Amino acid sequence: MDVEGLKRAASARALEFVQPGMRLGLGTGSTARHFVDLLGERVSAGLDVIAVPTSEATRAQAERLGIKLTTLDETPALDVTVDGADEVAPDLTLIKGGGGALLREKIVATASARMIVIVDESKCVPVLGRFPLPIEIAPFGAAATRRAIEAAIVAAGCTGPASLRKAKDEQVFVTDGGHWILDAHLRVIPDPRELAGRLCKVPGVMEHGLFIGTADTVIVAAAEGIRLVKRP
Repeated sequence: MDVEGLKRAASARALEFVQPGMRLGLGTGSTARHFVDLLGERVSAGLDVIAVPTSEATRAQAERLGIKLTTLDETPALDVTVDGADEVAPDLTLIKGGGGALLREKIVATASARMIVIVDESKCVPVLGRFPLPIEIAPFGAAATRRAIEAAIVAAGCTGPASLRKAKDEQVFVTDGGHWILDAHLRVIPDPRELAGRLCKVPGVMEHGLFIGTADTVIVAAAEGIRLVKRP
């Protein structure tokens, strides 16, 4: 099975957790797209759910599939969020934000009673950091914010540059919230909690892509089958 097939298999397994009447958070990214597609099929067959999308791209996809949508202002408590991840550590700490929606993803996940993460086996790593860590920042004072972020990275025992993310047209990538993203190429993050705490203290940082204690269950699709990993 190819990577897209594995992503779809993980998404199909996650759909088994969805019950009629649930309030769902819908993730963003290539794996989450498969889940939304499969959810749309279930909705077409009569499943009654309501969902909060984590990005405008996911919103457009869900609307096209006829999935009923709401907002966190209207529905502030959700039952389950299903989303992908860029990296998963053994303790289910995650790196997310490769799709550029980390701020909304974290808000929605935190508003949910449960977060189910769907990945193919390549996303499981012994130590976080191989995937660049996304850090969402305000455009105002970006150079000063970057300097403070790089200092926080060093203080947390990490090394590596933080580069401004560019869109396909080589212009600065802009999030749905109007922010920019710095991708920190750290290779290894020895203490994610330490780094997360330091990044949160930097003025201008809107959010970072370390999701700590958020994921309840990770569904991993591999060539030999599906396995579920639950947070200790």
